[in-house]
Amino acid sequence: MTETISKTSLAGMSREDLRTVVLEAGVPEKQVRMRLGQLWRWVYYSGVTTFDQMTDIAKPLRAALAERHTLERPALSERQVSKDGTRKYLIKLGPGIEVEAVYIPGVGRSGALCISSQVGCTLNCTFCHTGTQALVRNLTAAEIVTQIMIARDDLDDWPKSAKDLDSRAITNIVFMGMGEPLYNLGNVAAAMAILSDGEGIAISRRRITVSTSGVVPQMHDLGEQTQAMLAISLHATNDELRNELVPINKAYPLVELLQACRDYPGASNARRITFEYVMLKDVNDSDAEARKLVQLLRGIPAKINLIPFNPWPGSPYECSDWGRIEEFAQIVNKAGYASPIRTPRGRDIDAACGQLRSQSIKKRASEKLKERLAAQNAS
Repeated sequence: MTETISKTSLAGMSREDLRTVVLEAGVPEKQVRMRLGQLWRWVYYSGVTTFDQMTDIAKPLRAALAERHTLERPALSERQVSKDGTRKYLIKLGPGIEVEAVYIPGVGRSGALCISSQVGCTLNCTFCHTGTQALVRNLTAAEIVTQIMIARDDLDDWPKSAKDLDSRAITNIVFMGMGEPLYNLGNVAAAMAILSDGEGIAISRRRITVSTSGVVPQMHDLGEQTQAMLAISLHATNDELRNELVPINKAYPLVELLQACRDYPGASNARRITFEYVMLKDVNDSDAEARKLVQLLRGIPAKINLIPFNPWPGSPYECSDWGRIEEFAQIVNKAGYASPIRTPRGRDIDAACGQLRSQSIKKRASEKLKERLAAQNAS
């Protein structure tokens, strides 16, 4: 009886994991470093999907690798393209387990990929539809990394030569998708080590931003371990309102959060902390709130992203009027803070901030209902 070998994918593996793969394939110790470097570049620089494409690796070694491994990424359940060029990917990680990633062109040097760190979320921020979905589990480092690989496959963004590095579609990574990254810091840090490796995907750590709702005990470790740019999901200037909008504030109130920002490793005028502020009509968008915001952030090297609220069915909030947002921004600007208004992207495919995964869940529930009704009618 022939033994069936369950193959594992090399996509998303760390250098240490790939070194083990090379040794298990029978490579002599003195050649391991060279073969590991070749394999790493094929997987993460060129993004190949078959071992036959690894032309500088001998055929017997390629065959040995192919016996036990693949180069497969997780399955792409759905891909949607917005009229503004935004792309949303629904990625299947297992039975009933899916996450979403969003590519946004024209952000950063060329384009940004918004990725997820958890399946679901525990934060229950009242303005965020994504946060209404229960936490299933943390993503592994490989599942985080392969979100970028899937997007690069779709965008044909793997460099064919050195000159292609200057024209990549994805130049920035933002951990602003599903989940709270600091509740999965170990895997986020491990993924960033792969993403920032100069011989592979090579996204500079200064172009990787991690957004947190304020998990204060983990913020210093994030800076020390990853040197990532920090973004804070703020949205309010007082504890009473922030307790409502961002319930984690009850555990880590504003005074603790802002002190952690002041202490964040590497924060400076060259590495400013981004404060995200969703604009909610008649909730947090008054001139008085703008002035309080300026006072609150005094002494912190900061920029403030004003985010027009993206509505979703059943939401208790409305988006501030555009004129109100502009007046709010003017007050913040006059105080010396950059306060760009984030143009909503991908609303037509539910890919905007706070909308991830919501409609895909709703759609699948609707499809299951139709299937049950069809089965009942057929019986």
